[in-house]
Amino acid sequence: MEYDYTGDAAAALVDSYETDGDEFPTRNCPDFPQRRHQCEEVDLLKRLFFPRCWNAKDLLGDEAAVEERLDELGQLFYRGLCPYVNYPSQMITAVIDELPAVRERLIEDIEAAYKGDPAAKSYVEVVRAYPGFHAIMVQRVAHELYEHGGDVYARELTEAAKTESGIDIHPGAEIGRHFFIDHGTGVVIGETVTIGDWVRIYQDVTLGALHFEQEEDDEHTLKKGYKRHPDIGSNVVIGAGSKVLGAISIGDHVSIGANSWVTEDIDSHTKVYVSEHPKQERKEIESPPN
Repeated sequence: MEYDYTGDAAAALVDSYETDGDEFPTRNCPDFPQRRHQCEEVDLLKRLFFPRCWNAKDLLGDEAAVEERLDELGQLFYRGLCPYVNYPSQMITAVIDELPAVRERLIEDIEAAYKGDPAAKSYVEVVRAYPGFHAIMVQRVAHELYEHGGDVYARELTEAAKTESGIDIHPGAEIGRHFFIDHGTGVVIGETVTIGDWVRIYQDVTLGALHFEQEEDDEHTLKKGYKRHPDIGSNVVIGAGSKVLGAISIGDHVSIGANSWVTEDIDSHTKVYVSEHPKQERKEIESPPN
């Protein structure tokens, strides 16, 4: 075997399953329909994080079964990291050790989605059917890989999530608690973005760069490793189609209306919106002759 996990994440995960309460299906629920995707790591993470929702009830109360799945995940991580990282085992153990804490964050994200969307009927619906939750689930794990030096492989995982969800979150982005992306198609969140707690964004939002710097003495290479994306405070709502661009600061308790273009700092407790919409013209169409 290429990798054997020897930490205590299995025990922590099993204990956490017992605290889920009534928000998730009980042990006696019928199986859900199978959902098969190409990324093995993501499928395995879904079962480890939410076994009741992904037909993995055998993990409930069984630390040995969870540890076996963690070994399997570690081996997938090992194969993914090997092309880029020398001796990745220590890195993998550090990331797997963080999975119980990641699960706690994800339960908070589910709560944010349930509370933030009038259409959400249950926590289970969020887990199984919300693309925004799928994207943040993968990104939170990929961010741990990124932070521990596995940045290229972490990008592979978030790209796999983008293929399924239509949401592009760079693994380098730092995202706070209770995060919710509603609908989500076309959302882009750049590498150096930071996001506070209780932030809600909608489809076609870009948290991106306004312009790029070039390396000195190189005509074509863009500069790397510098701050180029916005910092978003806590309790912020960003409406559909909005673009928040550049290394700017958005304060706490800010509401950014749909289709806004923001390239300057916004103070806390501020509402930003497009004050004049394009005028809509209507013209009656003559009916063709019989």
